[in-house]
Amino acid sequence: MPSYQSPLRDLRFVYHELLQAGETLAQLPVFEEATPDLVDAVLDEGAKLFEQVIQPLNLSGDKQGCRFDNGVVTTPDGFREAYRAYVEGGWGSLAGDPEYGGQGLPETVSFMLEEMLTSANVSFSLYPGLTRGAISAISSHADEALKRIYLEKMVSGSWSGTMCLTEPHAGTDLGLVRTRAEDNGDGSYAITGTKIFITGGEQDLTENIIHLVLARLPDAPAGVKGISLFLVPKFLPDADNEPGEYNSVSCGSIEHKMGIKASSTCVMNFDRARGFLVGPANRGLSCMFTMMNAERLAIGIQGLGLGEVAYQNAVSYARERLQSRSASGTKAPQLAADPLLVHPDIRRMLLTTRAYNEGARALAVWTALNIDLSHHHPEPQQRAAAEDLVSLITPVIKAFFSDYGYECTTLCQQVLGGHGYIHEWGMEQFVRDARIAQIYEGTNGVQALDLVRRKLSIHDGRLPAAFFELLAGYIDSERENLALQPYLRVFEEAFELLRALTEWLSVEGLKDADELGAAASDYLRLFALTTLAWFWTRMIAVAQQRQDGAESAFYRTKIQTGRFFFGRLLPQVRSLDSAIRSGADLMMAVDESAF
Repeated sequence: MPSYQSPLRDLRFVYHELLQAGETLAQLPVFEEATPDLVDAVLDEGAKLFEQVIQPLNLSGDKQGCRFDNGVVTTPDGFREAYRAYVEGGWGSLAGDPEYGGQGLPETVSFMLEEMLTSANVSFSLYPGLTRGAISAISSHADEALKRIYLEKMVSGSWSGTMCLTEPHAGTDLGLVRTRAEDNGDGSYAITGTKIFITGGEQDLTENIIHLVLARLPDAPAGVKGISLFLVPKFLPDADNEPGEYNSVSCGSIEHKMGIKASSTCVMNFDRARGFLVGPANRGLSCMFTMMNAERLAIGIQGLGLGEVAYQNAVSYARERLQSRSASGTKAPQLAADPLLVHPDIRRMLLTTRAYNEGARALAVWTALNIDLSHHHPEPQQRAAAEDLVSLITPVIKAFFSDYGYECTTLCQQVLGGHGYIHEWGMEQFVRDARIAQIYEGTNGVQALDLVRRKLSIHDGRLPAAFFELLAGYIDSERENLALQPYLRVFEEAFELLRALTEWLSVEGLKDADELGAAASDYLRLFALTTLAWFWTRMIAVAQQRQDGAESAFYRTKIQTGRFFFGRLLPQVRSLDSAIRSGADLMMAVDESAF
């Protein structure tokens, strides 16, 4: 039976020591109550709920899965009670707007809790996760009347939200959407069409489900410029704002999936269901991107969460499982064989996972801190700068975190050998659950294209220029730190390679657009590894200052893990650079008939 313990010490290291997030957030009046003691208490209490109530449902929920019967979806045993505990504890409303019943805590805190929740039970996390994204879209784009009706119930968690984009014939290319919206003449619209792959489209956890649906008005332009966004409730609220008349929204079936089996993935049918326009007509895709970008960050956190829980269980197994003697001499002569943990290849797999997890955790919390700054900093220029950083990093987090999450759950499964392939040990579920994160909310190939084709060039290259300036400034600030030089030098080499490659792509991409497509996935990984090198350099700098004091073992291990990252993982950037520069012709010159 797999287990999980929230990585509270490392989360606190990132929040308090590395980023000094409390000091930054304290400068924003809206977060004056988010004291370090309060943040620590919130993390402690969240850990208890996730470890004791939600995590024990993970294995059984996967085995039982969701059940579908005549349009009704039933979640696995225990999910309703766990969701009730989650809502009653106020966990879904933690970072919600106080105007609608939220607690108004920083997104930075919410991100740390999100990691723990996805580690505990990623299927469970999807139900409140989609609701948070829907709240973000409604808050940003709906009119005041819709906000007053829907947001308080959704923030509390008694009503949930979904995102209805994909249709049987239209996935990434949303310009092909056929769902129709006809004006009813009373401020509402009749929505007709079918959406597929809708997470939480039907379930038994909440009183009402609020669907955000992309659809076309009769006179809409073709393509993505003719898509509008509509709010379509399962039940139309009555005069007391309680679920009233049933709206013509039904679940046709649920998908039978490789993983996340306790999360209902639904085919949703809209048969002239009443919907309400969110944002301007024909501007629905830009409105929906508010939710999509929030979800892309959340999907990236799933990769981190699964990487962490897989690591913990693989370490536990490697400590206890006896297998062969160490090549360098017996380490446990009193036992029949040495523990797996003595073998270098086992340590390679474990340290790979640990180094990625801890680097990703630092990047995730830093990104969340910039989300808070982008929303609440008093200076418009600072808000815009933070928003640029979040925009640039979003596809990197979604794609790289989910890529490495799948890679590392597989590595951790390998540590368990044959037992890793058996359901009861839990590791094969982590692998299956991790796989979807590379696919949904825009495949990782799409994220890579977003980075190279859009984020590098919009606003005349302002986004990467500002980020590179940040990295260069840090390097310059630490040149006199002699103890840090072995790591700073390697980081700087990777950074200069990234910067030169970015310039090369900007030139080659103008000559041949296929060069950007051919480079995209490798470039995103190189970008991510270099970014993690920045955070590992910073983490080592903090650890070096404190390694001789209290908790010396924690800081020495941090330095050793960083050494592994720089020696064994960061060198990938050289081969990635070489592969990218080999050009698109290696792919595009092959005749179609050869495939």
